[in-house]
Amino acid sequence: MKFSPLFWPIQLKGNTLFILDETLLPQKLAYVKAKTYQEAAKAIKDMKTRAFGQVLLVFCIFLLVLKQNKDKKNIQPLFEKVARVINATRPTLPFKFLTDMVLGWAKTGDVERKINGFLEVLKEKRIQRAQEVAEIIQDKDIILTHCNVSGELALIAEFCRSQGKHIEFFVTETRPYLQGSRLTAWELNLAGFPVTIMTDGMVASIMSQGKITKVIVGADQLAQNGDIANKIGTYQIALVAQHFKIPFYVLCPPASSAKTGKDIKVEIRPDKELLEYQGIRLAPYGVKGFYPAFDITPSNLITQHFHLRIAR
Repeated sequence: MKFSPLFWPIQLKGNTLFILDETLLPQKLAYVKAKTYQEAAKAIKDMKTRAFGQVLLVFCIFLLVLKQNKDKKNIQPLFEKVARVINATRPTLPFKFLTDMVLGWAKTGDVERKINGFLEVLKEKRIQRAQEVAEIIQDKDIILTHCNVSGELALIAEFCRSQGKHIEFFVTETRPYLQGSRLTAWELNLAGFPVTIMTDGMVASIMSQGKITKVIVGADQLAQNGDIANKIGTYQIALVAQHFKIPFYVLCPPASSAKTGKDIKVEIRPDKELLEYQGIRLAPYGVKGFYPAFDITPSNLITQHFHLRIAR
């Protein structure tokens, strides 16, 4: 089975982390080199990596710190410092859930083995979930997706192909970072699947024409009641999908401590990211921008959650 480069976008080689720079795709496949946990945390804050890449990077940061420090018996104070830096990078993603896992393992000893073992299980669970989702997809389905699910949608498509199913995709641009155009369309096209890009505002029109049979998106956070936080624009897609009776599926992480979507803090990104793109001004000087990076989709709009069930 072929994997997209986005499926496992972080590598630890020696004392350096190689982080797939998602901001350069599709023009260039390149990696950011991080030699310190501060540099790696900055890659998260600057969205050099995102979605699952950020989750993977959290664990790899601790592995990097372990490699760089010989006194592994007294690593706890440093780990706690590293955890605080990671937790402060982006508010909507529940990094504390992840860093608390590592801090707990550090107290019991053999933390390196436990991190590596967890990552092996995590990879297996992502593959298993892709297989599960492929089972509900039918031949000739046309799937709409929004943003990017870090290589997992391409893997789902690969499983469908192995089952003889012919499917195609409609991909929203996902403004303002254009993850749909730059990442999802790139990896699906690279794998040989038919892809059509559309603007975020075309969803209702395209669905009204009967061109979409299913919606599959990811989630950056799952509340305990089933509400999700995902890339801004997901909520309106779910509303339109319900109106046209189109199934809406979500690939979810484990539930966070948030009881409902109202308890999830939505990250407000710098308005410059909305007003400019790669140094080019898109709007008149003097106007303001507002860029909440996520919105909350309530559970009653979701047909089925596909959970990533990982034991701590």
